[in-house]
Amino acid sequence: MTTGSPAPLTAPSPWARLRQLLGLALARPWLGAAPPPIPDTLWQSVWSTQRFMHGLSSEEQQALRQHSATFLAHKEFHGAHGLAVDDVMALTVAQQACLPLLHLNDPTPVQTWYGDFVGIVLHPGLAVARREQVDEDGVVHEWQEELAGEAMHGGPVMLSWPEVQAAADSAEQGYNVVIHEFLHKMDLADGQADGCPPLPPGFLGQSLARASREAWLAVLTPAWEDFREQVIRAERFGQAQPWLDAYAAEALDEFYAVTGEAYFVNRPRFALEFPALLTLYDAFFRRIP
Repeated sequence: MTTGSPAPLTAPSPWARLRQLLGLALARPWLGAAPPPIPDTLWQSVWSTQRFMHGLSSEEQQALRQHSATFLAHKEFHGAHGLAVDDVMALTVAQQACLPLLHLNDPTPVQTWYGDFVGIVLHPGLAVARREQVDEDGVVHEWQEELAGEAMHGGPVMLSWPEVQAAADSAEQGYNVVIHEFLHKMDLADGQADGCPPLPPGFLGQSLARASREAWLAVLTPAWEDFREQVIRAERFGQAQPWLDAYAAEALDEFYAVTGEAYFVNRPRFALEFPALLTLYDAFFRRIP
């Protein structure tokens, strides 16, 4: 997974002003002081558009607001192809990116899970990435791929702004590009893109990390295999298309990210489609024993 070079922002940008408002030195985004709260008007203007989050309690909203402020303090936004990133755009990404962190038993979840990178690149549309692969016969295959988002270990996150902006409408389909890419970041926290983020001690009652991982995969892998069968039956035999994007069948780590985004934006439908995963994800993201 790779990203292109971001286009530089002209100074002073709205994003620079927001970072100044949050009391941060632009050249030193890693300063340890807790940032001041995000202004009420700005918070509410973004929050009002995120309908899939409106079921959160007041305590959860406050926690999300604190995580979002920390996120904004530690990240730098860039607009590609002349796109100007403003405060609303930056906070929209922050709110969605921090949703998976809301119930984690971690005093500094933004730094723990998203601390391997700083840059977030917003594109005015789908990004075009050049791909190259050498097959077993040594033949080089090159092609172009359109991307709504991309993440890589130790590198920036790339997002299509129109896809981010449409999050409230796409929640019905279980789709959210921001959450998808940041779930990849959580998966990559141990350096492995394998669909299994680093699990907490004692996860699912297991005493050893290896046993916890095996317990996670014992639920995730069969669900992925079942989904792959649904996609095959739909494509080859004209049966009903699965609820989620067929892209989830590509690899286990993509299945984790696609189902994970659906878990956060459309829990009722997710519970019907993936009851076993609901229990698994509740245990990890909500810390329910």
